[in-house]
Amino acid sequence: MGRGGRTKDRDVSERRCIVTGEVSPKAGLIRFVVGPDNTVVPDILEKLPGRGMWVTADRAVLEQAKKGQFSKSAKAPVTVPEGLVDEVERQMVRRVVDLIGLARKAGLAVTGFEKVKGWVSGGENVRALLQASDGSERGKTKLWTPEGARYFGCLTAQELGLAFGRGTAIHGALASGRLSDRVVEEATKLKGLREIGGDEGIASEGIEAT
Repeated sequence: MGRGGRTKDRDVSERRCIVTGEVSPKAGLIRFVVGPDNTVVPDILEKLPGRGMWVTADRAVLEQAKKGQFSKSAKAPVTVPEGLVDEVERQMVRRVVDLIGLARKAGLAVTGFEKVKGWVSGGENVRALLQASDGSERGKTKLWTPEGARYFGCLTAQELGLAFGRGTAIHGALASGRLSDRVVEEATKLKGLREIGGDEGIASEGIEAT
């Protein structure tokens, strides 16, 4: 039994955010460690040695963590790099792009307006709809998120294109599968880190639906 008499799901690992103090599934937090030079280092893959310090995947919370929370958690003075939050975002983009690329190679992801439309309207078991934050709003509104699927607009057209091995991409879709679940998990973190381009997307005059 968990706190308050709730039955705890043993498959869900939880961690406490060093800023908010809230205990949440670690899928929604980012791990940090202190390096040999006493510098705070993001551990996106959660594999670095050392005691982990967990922070909610939200830009505002991460900015707050820089104001003494890391030292408090480490119980020692630590150095927080000036561009730490931007570096976390950069690494998360790379992580999401790489995972989408793996999903594409596994046959779990497609791009292109017509292919994506075929999936969302043809009964395909869609796990997530992906649309570029800087894509044309006119083009993006022609597609819809299937019931039970997730929507993400936190990648730019160039980033989404990189995931699909092309210059740019506006639309993408993921079929259900364990790999797609990993994409959704990491993309949820990225969405919290980006100041723009969450679920709404950003209109751009120069990019049309492709």
